[in-house]
Amino acid sequence: MKKHDHIMTLRVFSAGLEVVPTITSWYLSELGESKGRQELFTKQSPQRLKVLREHALIESAVSSNRIEGVTVEQQRIHTVVLGRANLHNRDEEEVRGYRNALKLIHEQSAKLPTSEDTIHKLHYLARGETGDAGLFKTKDGDIIEKYPDGRTRIRFKTVAATLTPSYIKQLTLLWSDSLQEHQIHPLIALAAFNLDFLCIHPFRDGNGRVSRLLMLLQLYQLGYEVGCYISIERIIEQNKERYYETLEQSSNGWHEGKHDPWPYINYVLFTLKTAYREFEDRVGQVTSPRGAKTELISNAINNSIINFRVADIQKQCPSVSVDMIRKVLKTLQAEGKVQCLGRGQSARWQKIQK
Repeated sequence: MKKHDHIMTLRVFSAGLEVVPTITSWYLSELGESKGRQELFTKQSPQRLKVLREHALIESAVSSNRIEGVTVEQQRIHTVVLGRANLHNRDEEEVRGYRNALKLIHEQSAKLPTSEDTIHKLHYLARGETGDAGLFKTKDGDIIEKYPDGRTRIRFKTVAATLTPSYIKQLTLLWSDSLQEHQIHPLIALAAFNLDFLCIHPFRDGNGRVSRLLMLLQLYQLGYEVGCYISIERIIEQNKERYYETLEQSSNGWHEGKHDPWPYINYVLFTLKTAYREFEDRVGQVTSPRGAKTELISNAINNSIINFRVADIQKQCPSVSVDMIRKVLKTLQAEGKVQCLGRGQSARWQKIQK
C-alpha cells in the first residue's frame, strides 16, 4: 500500500477475494435471479407500477429521515412530499429536500456518476439546501450513542475533517476501479462502498441519508431497479436495530484495516432481497381486477393485528387518502370481511375471522 493510500474495505477487496461467505453467495445468487425476472415484472400493469413508484417515494423520504430523528406529522406527509405548499419547519424542509434528491436519482441516474460532486449535490438537497448543506464537515465529530438514561458513549471515531476530502476522492476512485476490473461482485462493492462512506462520515449531519441515496443511485447504475418501486429506506427502518448492530460490528477496527465487513455487507444484501421479494409479491398479483391503491389498503388490513384504526392503516399507506381508506373499509364491511366496533374518527375496526 502506498504511503498516501487510506485503508478502506474497497481497497482490501480490490486485490480480489479468496473466500466469500456462503450466505453472501446465496444472497448474490438470489439477487441475480431477481434482476433477471425484473423486466418481466416491470412490463406488467403500468397503473400499479405508477402507484408503487409514488408510494415508494413517500415512504423513502419519510423513513430515511425518521431513522435520523427528523419527523413530519402524519397528516402533513402527503403535502410535504408530493405537494408544493409552503413548509412549516426545518424537518419538513429536509423531508422535501430528500424527495428532491430521490427525484433527481430516479430521473437522471444515467447522467449522475458516483463522484465527489454528486455526493455534495445529494447532501445539499437532502439537507434542505440551507446551513452547511453540500459542505464537508469542518470539525472532527465522532459517532456518539445516547442511552435512554442520558449516558453516552463513542460508538465510532470518524475520519478527521482535514482528511475527509482525500478519503472521499479515493473512495470514489476505488468504486469506479472495482466496476472496471471485475475483481469482486458489483453488489459486494456497493455494500463495501456504503460501509466505507459511513465510516468516513464526511458531513456534520446527514451522512446516513446520503449513504442511502448513493446506494439507490448505484443500484440503478448496476441495473437493479427495485428501489424505484419499493422503499429500501423503509425496509432499513423496519430492521433498524440490525442496521446499527451490523454497522457497529463491521466498523470495529476499520481504521487499522482489521475489521470484518461481512455482517454489514450481508445486511445490505438481505435488505435488497427483502425489497425484491416484496416487489414481486405486489406486482405479481396481476389477477386482481381492483385498483392498485385499493390493493395497498387491503394488504395493510390483512397485515394488521385483528383490531385496528383508520390511522393505523394510514401509517402503512401514506400515499392514500383517508377517504379512500374509509371507502375500501365500507366495501369490505359490505362483503362481511371487517366490522366497525364503534363510532367517530377513532373507531376501531376488526377483521372477521372465517
